[in-house]
Amino acid sequence: MKRLCVIGLLAVALPIAACASTPDETATDGATETEPSEAAQPETAQPETAQPEVAQADATVVDVAVDSGSFQTLTAAIQAAGLEETLQGAGPFTVFAPTDEAFAALPEGTVEELLLPENRDRLVQILTYHVVPGAVASSDILPGEVATVEGTSVNLVVQDGTVQVNEATVIQADVPASNGVIHVIDSVLIPAE
Repeated sequence: MKRLCVIGLLAVALPIAACASTPDETATDGATETEPSEAAQPETAQPETAQPEVAQADATVVDVAVDSGSFQTLTAAIQAAGLEETLQGAGPFTVFAPTDEAFAALPEGTVEELLLPENRDRLVQILTYHVVPGAVASSDILPGEVATVEGTSVNLVVQDGTVQVNEATVIQADVPASNGVIHVIDSVLIPAE
């Protein structure tokens, strides 16, 4: 009878213990990192600051993007465009960085086509459209048109603590880097050809 009670308690306790940790939390080298939900929106004027795990104090925007694991498509595009060295430079840069999910939402075959060597100029144009000169924290973003490194402007909207860049929404703000800041966005910005 005691064995049945112990087995019964374990059968109840194990699922409860499994629910205690959420799948959004991952432990790495003893640190806990919480992944943002795409649906999560900042509720205050200052969105939650992301804390990707980067050991070096001199991690550039490229290093941070590579180390985070959420920007594999973006980093592949940066390498294909030959912009890696530029974005590892002194800067400072403000990068509106689309997630892998944002690239996946593009029409089928778009990313593969852009990564072809013959489309390098268009890829450079798209990537530099995501970069603004200077390091601008989310609390310092003002609404209006802002010139990008690409040469044309993006439209910034700030409303109820949420920042939009054209039609994209900043889902994670103020990811620090040694040569600027990254604001994670939920869609890819496409400049006019």
